[in-house]
Amino acid sequence: MEPVEISAPGLLLRPWRATDAPEVMLALREAAIAQWNPLPGVVDLEAARAWVRRRADWSSLEHVSLAIANPTTDALLGSLSLHQICGENAAIGYWTVEQARGRGVASRAVTAMTDWAFQFLRLHRIELCHAVANAASCRVAEKAGYRFEGVLRESHRYGDGQRHDEHIHGRLATDA
Repeated sequence: MEPVEISAPGLLLRPWRATDAPEVMLALREAAIAQWNPLPGVVDLEAARAWVRRRADWSSLEHVSLAIANPTTDALLGSLSLHQICGENAAIGYWTVEQARGRGVASRAVTAMTDWAFQFLRLHRIELCHAVANAASCRVAEKAGYRFEGVLRESHRYGDGQRHDEHIHGRLATDA
């Protein structure tokens, strides 16, 4: 699959570029991003470059990863990935930089990626999981049309090294 660009209101979801590495390095050092993502403890420029290279490489067909950017300035606003793509199912994950939070960036990006995945990848189900304590991600899931389905007990080890209970949300291609 060739990398794509997806437009959303006030956003551009675009392929990762090597030039994104300095902004990624700063983002991955943010406390809120590090807390809710299983990231390496030390993020230097080389680690950020490797991170960008992995996300830019779609050759395995197991993930579709895009940068969330400002369509006018191209400033990095966040990251968005469909992963665990298997048959008609996938999971979605994201993070946003501090200055993008509270503005609907994540929910608009998740909605756009989800709609694209249902149409072009012919997926039937996409799951969104987040730590129960991450209330902002719960709001993103709800705004993007993902229904709450339950709690997965101690299902994921986050950046703090601890296992956390997670909410699982799902959206189907057949959902209104």
